[in-house]
Amino acid sequence: MVIGFLGATLDDRGGDRWSEWRPTVSLCQQEDLLVERLELLHQAKHARLAREIRGDIELVSPETLVRCHELDFEDPWDLEQVFGALHEFARGYPFDPDREDYLVHITTGTHVSQICLFLLTESRHLPARLLQTSPPRRRKRESVGSYQVVDLDLSRYDQLASRFAVERTEGVSLLKSGIETRNVEFNRQIELLERVALSSPAPILLMGPTGSGKSQLARRVEALRRARRQLEGPFVEVNCATLRGDSAMSTLFGHEKGAFTGAVTDRTGLLRRADQGLLFLDEIGELGLDEQTMLLRALEEKRFLPLGSDTEVESDFELIAGTNCDLEKDVAEGRFREDLLARINLWTFRLPGLRERLEDLEPNLEYELEQFTTRTGVRVRFNQEARQRYLTFATSPEASWSGNFRDLNSSVTRMATLASGGRITAEVVEEELTRLRLAWRHADGGMPATPDTDNLDELLGEPAVDLDRFDRVQLADVVRVCRASRSMSEAGRVLFAASRRRKKSSNDADRLRKYLARFGLNFAGFSGGK
Repeated sequence: MVIGFLGATLDDRGGDRWSEWRPTVSLCQQEDLLVERLELLHQAKHARLAREIRGDIELVSPETLVRCHELDFEDPWDLEQVFGALHEFARGYPFDPDREDYLVHITTGTHVSQICLFLLTESRHLPARLLQTSPPRRRKRESVGSYQVVDLDLSRYDQLASRFAVERTEGVSLLKSGIETRNVEFNRQIELLERVALSSPAPILLMGPTGSGKSQLARRVEALRRARRQLEGPFVEVNCATLRGDSAMSTLFGHEKGAFTGAVTDRTGLLRRADQGLLFLDEIGELGLDEQTMLLRALEEKRFLPLGSDTEVESDFELIAGTNCDLEKDVAEGRFREDLLARINLWTFRLPGLRERLEDLEPNLEYELEQFTTRTGVRVRFNQEARQRYLTFATSPEASWSGNFRDLNSSVTRMATLASGGRITAEVVEEELTRLRLAWRHADGGMPATPDTDNLDELLGEPAVDLDRFDRVQLADVVRVCRASRSMSEAGRVLFAASRRRKKSSNDADRLRKYLARFGLNFAGFSGGK
């Protein structure tokens, strides 16, 4: 299939001594280039000429289907107009690269339209190769001329990369599920991930605690790459923590009948199923050393041996790995192969837990409500008092969010289910907060939700006796948060979340440092500090 502009001058019958050569017609007359379909692009004012060219092609190449497309731009030399029209055409066209071979004809049209076709082909908006036709040489007088499929260096057009800014924003939004996140570090990571995902097929490693959204983000990366036609095969996901023994080998690499007890039929395996697609191995740190060895070879050579087979099979897949483990520590302790880690951590992204992104809790709360509506068809909203009560608790030190976004999803689902008349009331919220306190107390090993002031005597010694009850309760809560945090910045984000939202705190860590200094304490002295 060929996509090309109508040549308002070259394709017209009139003109100079070369008028017999018309590039759009000649490309359909090549003996060794069968054009099954021609998508002919033109302006409205050239509709008559387009119909004429279509009629001539029907005469010289009856097997070619010509479809005329009128593009909405007035000035063929205006870059923004032409690019916008071509971009819309490319986004709306039902390409099927598995079944069709696409060529973009770059001989006709203005220089501006040719540049735009270059850019759209380079970016894979047009999943095609470039086709150039040439007039016949004078001496031989061939009437149809010649053609060449070309690969051109488009790097000199990099200054026009800003034309893709809007689509890049759309890609980042897709990776964030459309949530307007506010956490600076998280947004930076996602913007970098969007660039990497569209520029490189290399493995990607997603690190973060359970429930931080690794699986969802992997699926979003797959959707983004597929939208740009960079993936042909399926998305295959597996949680490596569920794989053990022969079952792990069989699940990943397949097996032949009789390979082990119970192997009564052949099995393809997930790596072969992911051929030309994307494989997501969640909790990759749970794989055994044997499976790690085979995975490394499959990544490097695109070949491996199914269990019980003497014949290698091939699979060319892209990999995203997820883990909540410290893989470098696992390497040091012999639980994870160093060479495999080196292979998969070329691009590593760490997803922070919900407690590290409390400024993102409010937009994620709205997202979860929208997801509930999508699943159930029932629209649910908070009343004002209930919403404020929930957010106050959710961003307080009392909320551990040990299950991260899974906890938030479950919490919103429970409240929305119990909402009478589609409104979450303060009573529903209070019941939910009780559930969360009990669940987190169990998950955190029974750590009390209220501050334990008895530990202050051990920390401060005799000065603790002189503290008012107000100061003792406040300081005990600060100490508890510090011990549960990995850094002073993290503790500050938890303690000063509300004032940060009001933009009255610019440096949480410094504010916490000064508070502790009033009592002769420093963050490094706590067991949880680093």
